[in-house]
Amino acid sequence: MIVARSHLSRRSLLTAGGVAAVALGAAGASPSAAAAPADNPVDTPAEALRRLQAGNRRFTSGHGRHPHQGLTDLHRLAAGQHPFAITVGCADSRVAPEVLFDQGLGDLFDNRVAGNIVDDLLLGSVEFAVEEFGSLLIVVLGHERCGAITATIDAIHTGGTVPGHIGTIVDALRPIVEPVLDQPGDPVENGVRANIAAQVRALSARSTIIAEKVHEGALRVVGARYDLDNGRVSLVA
Repeated sequence: MIVARSHLSRRSLLTAGGVAAVALGAAGASPSAAAAPADNPVDTPAEALRRLQAGNRRFTSGHGRHPHQGLTDLHRLAAGQHPFAITVGCADSRVAPEVLFDQGLGDLFDNRVAGNIVDDLLLGSVEFAVEEFGSLLIVVLGHERCGAITATIDAIHTGGTVPGHIGTIVDALRPIVEPVLDQPGDPVENGVRANIAAQVRALSARSTIIAEKVHEGALRVVGARYDLDNGRVSLVA
């Protein structure tokens, strides 16, 4: 049990960034339509997941609402944020969580890095959101044809090296991808799914903060796969 934990100051870490964002938006944004009515509050992990699933259905059907994405919403959020879900996603330009889930400013606390790898820095970012904002859901979001997985498989097969710090990504993914290379099916797809499951496990196994919240029923961690061809996000772990 964690007996005492000093809480970080939301104002000290976030206010400066919020003010800068408002100034940038005011300078460069064009007039937007009136903001859509705010959604009902999300109170449980199950409700958080349903909201994301409903948003993805809107996205794939071409009926996205693009909620609270205007300058007025940005002004409202400058004083503080309360994202209901956290994403651990790939940095791939085609995998933008707010777009895929049809969410707006302040809804999601995004953590994105090639290969959606949970290293110490990313884990601290996720823990911050869990502690500071009480987010109810963590989604590890992998995607088909992931370049980081492909690069790792190529390095394993060729025995070669990759340039610069890209090797750090390959080194992190190698122990996850290598064991599934001999499985039937597409090796990249097998690697993508194995990596999603591994990162889901890592979040609770390496974080007492996350594990406690999951045990209390205040947080859920799920793995999901994004299909680049049709835009659908499906649970896989």
